Amino acid sequence: MARYRLATRIVLIVVLAVVLTAASAFAARSDEVGVSADTILFGQAAALEGPSSALGQRMRQGIISAFTEINAKGGVHGRKLQLISRDDGYDPDRSVAQTMRLIEHDKVFALIGAVGTPTAMATIPITSAHNIPFIGPFTGAEFLRDPKLSNVVNIRASYSAEAESWIRHLTEDRRFTRIGIFYQDDSFGRDGLAGVKRALAKRGLELAAEGTFERNTRAVASAWRMLKRAEPEAIVMVGTYGPCAEFIKLAHRSSFHPTFVNISFVGANALAKELGPDGEGVVVSQVVPFPWDASIKLVADYQAAQKAFDPTLTPDFVSLEGYVAARLAAAALEKTGPNPTRAGLLRVINEIGRFDISGSLVTTGTRMLDTPPKVFLTVIQKDGTFRAVDRL
Repeated sequence: MARYRLATRIVLIVVLAVVLTAASAFAARSDEVGVSADTILFGQAAALEGPSSALGQRMRQGIISAFTEINAKGGVHGRKLQLISRDDGYDPDRSVAQTMRLIEHDKVFALIGAVGTPTAMATIPITSAHNIPFIGPFTGAEFLRDPKLSNVVNIRASYSAEAESWIRHLTEDRRFTRIGIFYQDDSFGRDGLAGVKRALAKRGLELAAEGTFERNTRAVASAWRMLKRAEPEAIVMVGTYGPCAEFIKLAHRSSFHPTFVNISFVGANALAKELGPDGEGVVVSQVVPFPWDASIKLVADYQAAQKAFDPTLTPDFVSLEGYVAARLAAAALEKTGPNPTRAGLLRVINEIGRFDISGSLVTTGTRMLDTPPKVFLTVIQKDGTFRAVDRL
């Protein structure tokens, strides 16, 4: 009887050890919410409806195209990548609510493809507190490049870099000295304003005039009057496609034709569509390669992935940026290993800092200081298409 009880106790100990080992292994596999045996769940809070909806929708298309491509090849370590997108209307308060919903209700592993500076300013404290990866935000705001924000994964050039590119080309290529600015009156616009002022100050220049508008509106008449009085040779624009198009058309109706230069966040394709014949000659800086240049393998892969996902979609700059962000996330997950955690993913991204995405180098974290992302210049043509240029 004693021998039986001893044997039973040994069996129970062995069973308990097996259970604890299995539980430990399961915990290692499921250390973070959003990771199951066959899926890794990503969340996106972005403008999907309203006056800036083209930006969020195009980012979403690019991300899903990449995820579809990756999943067709077996996913990452056997898990498929899935995206839940929620509309924040490019409004900070709504973005907070939708981000919390993604974290607490949808239980996503990471956030990707958020759109906007004011929305990011509102949501970053939440994502940082939860140490949730915040991958590929569609904004070049300087505050997101603070090394203390270790959960933020930037892939694009900063607005300051874009501003430096504008001012260098306008002053060196065109020899302009009277430059005005039209900007959105919030954290996004003021970030661009600061970058332009710094670039001008380096050259001993100041802004000729400033004009502002409110986010999610097209009330640009007051800004137009302010800028027209200064008669600038060029107007740099820090806004979304709707108000920027409205401003340019208003200027043209008044027979005023300065050189217009737009920031990448404008949404180049949406801007060209809004402008129609008024778009000819408008400059837009970009932070991704030319999305029609299939001689670049990254672009060719993007085009193929987008066509496989939805043959009706056409290439554009914003969806290419979303595609790159998603490919980066997948590449980092591959290196993180079969038991991904949020902390592990961020550690890989920050420590490696250089990722080969279809032959194109994408840098992150401190590596951006050594190899900063490029800024490209494009010009809208008479037919609404784009031409890449090296000089203005």
